[in-house]
Amino acid sequence: MPQPGAGGPAQLDLGSRASVARNAFNLVLGQVSTTALAIVFSAALGRSLGARDFGLYFLINSFSTFAYVVVDWGQQFYVIREVARTPEDSGRLLGSTLVLRVAGAIVISLPAGLLAWALGYDARTCWFSVAFIAATVPWAATQSYLMVFRGRERMGLEASVSVVNKTATLLLALPALALGFGVGGVVAAQGVAGAGAFMVASWLNRRIATGETRFDATTARQVLAGGTAIVTMMIAASIQPYLDAIILSKIVPGDAVGWYGAAKNIMGTLIAPSLIIGAAAYPRLSRAAADMRVFNVEVRATLRPMLFLGALAGVGTWLCADSAIALVYGHRNFGPAGMILKVFAPGLFLLFIDVLFGNALTALGRSTAFSVAKIASVVLSTGLDLVLIPWFQRRTGNGGIGAVLAFVASELVVFGGSALFLPRGCLGAAVAVDIGRALGAGGLTALLFHWLPPLPIYVGAPACVVAFALCALALGLVRRGDVALFQTLLRRKVSAPASIVQTSPGAPAA
Repeated sequence: MPQPGAGGPAQLDLGSRASVARNAFNLVLGQVSTTALAIVFSAALGRSLGARDFGLYFLINSFSTFAYVVVDWGQQFYVIREVARTPEDSGRLLGSTLVLRVAGAIVISLPAGLLAWALGYDARTCWFSVAFIAATVPWAATQSYLMVFRGRERMGLEASVSVVNKTATLLLALPALALGFGVGGVVAAQGVAGAGAFMVASWLNRRIATGETRFDATTARQVLAGGTAIVTMMIAASIQPYLDAIILSKIVPGDAVGWYGAAKNIMGTLIAPSLIIGAAAYPRLSRAAADMRVFNVEVRATLRPMLFLGALAGVGTWLCADSAIALVYGHRNFGPAGMILKVFAPGLFLLFIDVLFGNALTALGRSTAFSVAKIASVVLSTGLDLVLIPWFQRRTGNGGIGAVLAFVASELVVFGGSALFLPRGCLGAAVAVDIGRALGAGGLTALLFHWLPPLPIYVGAPACVVAFALCALALGLVRRGDVALFQTLLRRKVSAPASIVQTSPGAPAA
């Protein structure tokens, strides 16, 4: 709680920006490494497996991702929030979630395979669906440690574990692909890599542990009960990619599924900055939820970086989509994926904002409200899928374009609904102006590149970042304080002044 006379919104905003920036910077360091590794891994898969088997891998990965949303049962948001508020309970929360996640994965693996069979997939797809879930159990258990790291605002530890997992996956998968083990070899590699990451996470946890890691039945029941209020939101947020994959695989040929999977992999990389900032801000939002004045400042402090990065990601994707697909997967087998990725560009901007709004509503305990908006978007997206996917498949031979267009339309619903459910005073005229500035910077950057001759991606991508940053600076989206903070981050000496620590709830120790 702010102390009377200790400081106003400006000081709170500076403290929020410093803390969120410090956490985000630690995650970015890890994300740069994991992104590079993920791109190499994805490129190796696409070039070794071909579009059809790459489509199979995308399909079973989608099935597994959705299955683990059910296994998670809202734990990520609930546990992070509780650890942030009561770090002394970390040991019991960690031990209880470890047991819940492993048991949940074992229980759900068979139903997931039976569901794939009921949906009419062949035996190979069904068996791989079960095998992928089983192989991912170690990494799912590792997520319990990562929740604690986030709740304690030790994002550097989380980043280290993620880098270990990605590195091990790549080092094990490349020989498996070279030896011709195909999808099965890749699945096995991910299982072994997850086990290694689990051991590293367990070792790192000893550095910050505040008590014995143990299972507690009462805590487990509390985690399940607390997660129940959040799981609806998580399922609503995750079911759309699952339904997209099923509908697409039932309507289009295997190659077209592979094109969509390739575009989706790059989409996941592009979305990563929003997840980083959301993760960095969530512990602070959770602690600030008791004071609406502080909470509103926290949201606005995080929103401007989201707007900047969302608009940059959108315009960069529009300008560089074809080149990115050709560089990673090769134009010959995956060229049509470029148009899918390009159509996704406008949705990126909305998605960045929606990630923050979802985290903010969850921190307030209003996850049900976010679920309502998300469910409405899923209904719209699914209906549009059934119309747009076959239409684009007939007209262009690329039904994935329809799936992405449906997604972009559905994000408008999430944006409008989430904004409606946020507390009064959280958003305002200044936020609307900043949204306009972000869109203006993106539009000016696109116009500039329209006048320029085509550039290779290794020149065009950096030029796009520089051009957008200059436009954002000219329009006032980026301010002098932001530049100063970024320079401090580069020196890795971000710390909040004592007065800010006193007026910012739960500010971490320097």
